[in-house]
Amino acid sequence: MNPESQKGPGESGLYNRIAVLRAERGISRQALADDLDVNYQTIGFLERGDYSPSLKLALALAEYFALPVEAIFSKHPFQPLSQQVYGTARATEKVEQNEKEPK
Repeated sequence: MNPESQKGPGESGLYNRIAVLRAERGISRQALADDLDVNYQTIGFLERGDYSPSLKLALALAEYFALPVEAIFSKHPFQPLSQQVYGTARATEKVEQNEKEPK
């Protein structure tokens, strides 16, 4: 998914990676909500961008995932993690390299 095709930020005006972070760690909305002492629906509202987190909740999420707040929330669409980690040039090189290998 490229930033242009990423779903809008919803009413909150914020993009977030909460769903991705939960999925990477195999954590349900309910489990995350329980650990943060919030209602599980709050997690859904946050993920959809229907709700802006309080500063306290944003910091709690950052602590929970051991990431800076700006790695979880942004006013702008996030680049795909693979693009951030490997960069566009490297990803393109890898595809070209795979195409050249004999099959």
